[in-house]
Amino acid sequence: MTPASHDPKFHVWTVSETKAGTLTQCLGVARFIDPAPHVITVRKEFRWFKPTLSHFRDLLARRQPDAIVSCGGKALSHTMLIAGLCRSRPLTVHLAGPQPAYEDRYDLAFVSRHDWTPEREKKPHLHPVIGVSHRVDPEELAERREAARERYASAGRTVATVLVGGPNKAYLYDKATIDRLVETIRGLAAKDWTVLVSTSRRSPPELQERLSRLGETRIVIWDRQGENPFRDYLAAADALIVTKDSVTMTCEALATGRPVYSFDLAHRPPNDHLDKFERFHADMSETLGLTRRFAGSLAPYDYTSPEEARRIAAIVTAGLVQRNQGTGR
Repeated sequence: MTPASHDPKFHVWTVSETKAGTLTQCLGVARFIDPAPHVITVRKEFRWFKPTLSHFRDLLARRQPDAIVSCGGKALSHTMLIAGLCRSRPLTVHLAGPQPAYEDRYDLAFVSRHDWTPEREKKPHLHPVIGVSHRVDPEELAERREAARERYASAGRTVATVLVGGPNKAYLYDKATIDRLVETIRGLAAKDWTVLVSTSRRSPPELQERLSRLGETRIVIWDRQGENPFRDYLAAADALIVTKDSVTMTCEALATGRPVYSFDLAHRPPNDHLDKFERFHADMSETLGLTRRFAGSLAPYDYTSPEEARRIAAIVTAGLVQRNQGTGR
């Protein structure tokens, strides 16, 4: 399945929180249905403000969506508001387990396996998915690989790409963790790997500073200046290490088809967020065999890259077609 043409049959709106990960999930799915979806990001749940209503009514007067794809808890109320303002109710799709008050108000919801519960098996509009959707395609990486290898893998060197996030409600980047991460990167370079390091907006300043002082020619670190080389780093990789704080980066790394190793981080005191992340990593490594825990080696192994954004988009498109046939549109 390829992205839709520039004259899509269906028009999509995305509604997400301002977090990059929630928008990425929405766009990862929407682009296969509508290459130019209308994007709405929200910072808080909807409250009954006339300016907000007027804004949505103005947008809907131009063109109404056939589907709304949402992600993030704060997007739920906005999605239901927009759907209620439309002349013909759009297909509503959520990319996560909706809060209980909204679960049965959506037409479709796609719930990560680590959040799946037996009760959800009884609801046909809910579907389990591997990890989360995103915007990285195996085909795109394959097209980029030759140029990326020419740039980063001089003399045929093996390339390790390290994707680094930052502290969250589950994991800490304490001194011991930062020391271990820096030594891992240095150790790979000593074993003749070229190491490409991509940090995120969440990465601690002290980590960025430590990395900038490594000063080794075999270690390439994006300084967060200029164009983000993230996709080229993925395309060039022979193996990848991803810090455990990011579900999205783990899933993006799996689009490469190369070995993906999870890097352990210091745990915060036991809490629901930590349990959720640990369930995700156990499912990806122990149940599905997609990732492995990093223990010093980047040995090769095989797997088939999940393409959940495409699969979700196909289900949504089938729902739109069925709905149109039922209404005679």
